[in-house]
Amino acid sequence: MTSTDTPEDRRDEAPQFVLPLVVRIEKTAPPARTDALQAAARAVLALLSDERATAEDGEWARAVADWQDARIRKVVRRARGAEWRKASVLPGITVEGDGAQVRVFPPVPLDGWPKELVKLQVSGTDLDDPEPPAAPDPARPVLWLNPELEMSAGKAMAQAGHGAQLAWWALDGAARAAWREDGFALSVRTAAPERWAELTASGLPVVRDAGFTEIAPGSFTVVADHPLIRSCHTRL
Repeated sequence: MTSTDTPEDRRDEAPQFVLPLVVRIEKTAPPARTDALQAAARAVLALLSDERATAEDGEWARAVADWQDARIRKVVRRARGAEWRKASVLPGITVEGDGAQVRVFPPVPLDGWPKELVKLQVSGTDLDDPEPPAAPDPARPVLWLNPELEMSAGKAMAQAGHGAQLAWWALDGAARAAWREDGFALSVRTAAPERWAELTASGLPVVRDAGFTEIAPGSFTVVADHPLIRSCHTRL
């Protein structure tokens, strides 16, 4: 490496891993979009806090460390019926929302997906909310989506998961423990257009997408608004 190498360059040179997430989408009972986004974000937090990932000798610790040392990639695929049952046998964590089910697996090499997951479809994750989501609880974390971007549900789930991860990294041990005790309660909502610029300038954690799929590189996708993070910044 030369002195001009940036952290991004070094991350690109490292072996690349991806965090697989699978959302259950049955033909007759697909989950609501917001419910699926929230379940995906909580699934990422469940993995990051799991002893198998955090303990020095944890069975997932090396994979998680290698994944975080490179580009933080997440890919959401869909499954139903027998596909979901096969995926559920693999080591991982299933998180349930009001009706959504999302299973997160330890990171795998970019070209080394388990056979039970590699054939699952990335497309077809378009979901809808039957009713507009209620206002979020201001006392709990909110992941604000960019109102100017159109993303499939799968892409938005991955972005929500990344926003939750940035919030997790910004908290100390006590705050993390409290959030985990609260079941990683959070909301995912689309910001009002007039509020988005304020959120991205607030100093709160913001996801800047690498542009591998769907949207332009460098796009701001999510702002992670956690009450304990907000207390360290100027209030909007």
